[in-house]
Amino acid sequence: MSGEVTENSGQTIPYATIIIEKTDLSIISDENGKFIFKNVKSGKHILKISAIGFATQKKHIEVSGKDLNFSLRLESELNVLESVTVMGRTATDKVNKQAYSVTAIDAKKLHNTTLDLSHALDRVSGVRVREQGGVGSQSELSINGFSGNQIKVFIDGIPMDNFGSSFQLNNIPINLADRVEVYKGVVPIWLGGDALGGAVNIVTNSKPRTYFDASYSFGSFNTHKTSINAGYTAKSGFTTEINAFQNYSDNNYWVNVEAADLKTGEYFPNARVRRFHDTYHNETVIVNIGITGKKYADKLLFGFTGGQNKADIQTGARMKSVFGSRYTQGNILMPTLKYQVKDLFTKGLNLNVNANYNFGEEQTVDTVFRKYNWFGDYIQYNGLGGEKGRTLMKLKDNNGIATANATYSLGERHSFMLNNTFTTFDRKQEDELVPESVLYQQPRKTQKNILGLGYKFDYNEKWSTSVFLKDYNLKTNYSRSYNPSGNAGDIAYQKFNDNSSNLGYGFASSYYLRPNFQVKGSFEKSYRLPSSRELFGNPNENAFGNIDLKPESSYNYNLGFSYQTNFNKVHALTFDMNVMYRDAKDFIRSTLYTNQVDTYTVNLGKMTNYGVDGEVRYSYRNRFTAGFNMTYQNLRNMTKYEPDQNYVSAFYKDRIPNIPYMFGNFDATAFFNDLFKKGNNLSVGYNLLYVHTYYLSWPSMGSKDSKLEIPKQFNHDLNVVYTMANGKYNIAFECKNIFDNKLYDNFSLQKPSRAFYIKFRYFFNKSN
Repeated sequence: MSGEVTENSGQTIPYATIIIEKTDLSIISDENGKFIFKNVKSGKHILKISAIGFATQKKHIEVSGKDLNFSLRLESELNVLESVTVMGRTATDKVNKQAYSVTAIDAKKLHNTTLDLSHALDRVSGVRVREQGGVGSQSELSINGFSGNQIKVFIDGIPMDNFGSSFQLNNIPINLADRVEVYKGVVPIWLGGDALGGAVNIVTNSKPRTYFDASYSFGSFNTHKTSINAGYTAKSGFTTEINAFQNYSDNNYWVNVEAADLKTGEYFPNARVRRFHDTYHNETVIVNIGITGKKYADKLLFGFTGGQNKADIQTGARMKSVFGSRYTQGNILMPTLKYQVKDLFTKGLNLNVNANYNFGEEQTVDTVFRKYNWFGDYIQYNGLGGEKGRTLMKLKDNNGIATANATYSLGERHSFMLNNTFTTFDRKQEDELVPESVLYQQPRKTQKNILGLGYKFDYNEKWSTSVFLKDYNLKTNYSRSYNPSGNAGDIAYQKFNDNSSNLGYGFASSYYLRPNFQVKGSFEKSYRLPSSRELFGNPNENAFGNIDLKPESSYNYNLGFSYQTNFNKVHALTFDMNVMYRDAKDFIRSTLYTNQVDTYTVNLGKMTNYGVDGEVRYSYRNRFTAGFNMTYQNLRNMTKYEPDQNYVSAFYKDRIPNIPYMFGNFDATAFFNDLFKKGNNLSVGYNLLYVHTYYLSWPSMGSKDSKLEIPKQFNHDLNVVYTMANGKYNIAFECKNIFDNKLYDNFSLQKPSRAFYIKFRYFFNKSN
């Protein structure tokens, strides 16, 4: 006897408890909501099904000699509404019910938009996406003030550390994801790896199915995006999947800059010009083939991810510099393995193994000896040179990742988890312009291993608590230059092997004071090991390395509240709030070189951050929804004495610069169902992003009038989506940055001006 536990939306409910009354038989559904009872006596039985946040249900069944398979549907504790649609993040989403501070985005409801994954995340409270320009530009996530490598990104629980520039958040279409989970501060043990301030897990629809989903969009700045996702599963269990996407844009949007005429020297303090050297394109395909639904393997897939990208470099870390010929290009060549099996050797023991290795490379091309200005004019110099530094640098980082996750459920209340994540990095560097360079022959290797052990206790469907330990290990193999003779130009290298080990720990607990009122708290002593690119640099990203970086650590505290209510059966309100505190040591942050082009990373002795983020959402039937979220975070430099100084730092207790400290979103969507024809629906949506003014440099630097700041920002977006034949055919119109406001981000880099887009999508799904 087997089955599946779902909610009214059709989404499965993991870890639901199913009891056969008047017997000693009980089971907990797996992470996909599925369960199997063995050796059930023939006859009539009563099933009792329960899960946190859902009303307990009973179902009468009759067992005979034949296999019995059925679906059990639970009603939400709040589901006394006639019909309420909540866009983006639903209060009843099973992920949000976890004890961790987590927000889940229902990506399926955004599949008709032109958003990529990074811009979808930009609408979550506590989250900011920091990017350096338009389509394909370098970007990083910030969650409650921690950003960049401090935030771990996963796809189906697999770290994306080694995916390369052809497969990143800023170029992955939203259609690839089923949902996106954002963990703030404390990261669950089953997401392996080292994260200091949180994690993002992109969850694809991994259920065996036969479907086809294709979309194409085009719009301003000659932007074109295509996405194709398809899968086939035979009755025999043979499964094949393909995901392919491409992005192209000239990125020639308008910016306001300081410019000068190269011939006359005339200065233009606020020139409005188009970016002229910022074309980007990438093409990526993911193929998986294997079997599903077998006793020895619920899933066994062999795959390959291949892709390429090319990105013109228009500017450095700030817009003081401008380039007209420099560019980067790269590819991803990555075989993959995915293996999942339930009840391995014994009932309740599940195993999930993933592995991949990226053979791809990246290159910076800078061989044109010119100086450009923002008008596109240039001065040609004689001889050999480049705009920043003549180079044909190629990097092959030879990144590999292997993860293993084992869970064991002991009865209804106890479960154990063991997770191990191993990462290897071995950079090979070359430049055909200097083929005999001894520098490029030096070792640049790392090995990381993060081992986690966790225990979870569930009691009475109201209380859930998890505790865990993590062991972090880093091995680094590198060299340092020195002068053996003291004579000018005499350089030799000495090799080093460093090892570090750290122990982290934490817990997360959730309790329902009422069926619609949840309180949750979590704590973690977390570590984040320096990334290979922070240690060794990345010339392709204008970033220098710092081999002296130490692991950063933080005490992360979260306290959250979630409350849902309704009235008159047609109105729903949800309230979510999270209070957090971070106490970080050896905080790794990026800072500018004096040339205003390059960056490097340094350790900041001590940093604290306290803040709050929250969201309020209202829904009326399935006709209207609106939500508002706001985030405040107060990151302070608490390093009183800088190294080798016996006086108080001038920046002691300063707010950390170049990080927004107050921002929020407002969105509203109206739905017009069965418009013109039954099964045809229209939605009209609006989104507002607000970012408060913040300083580019330390607040204590300079006079009040001379401080560099990133000004207050308002971004307005509008979208109209029309779906036909119950979502089989779809068309969407969007206007981004409606009022053409000036938008800024990392080190005051300007983001795109007003833009218009249209998207066509076809979706077919066949149930097997």
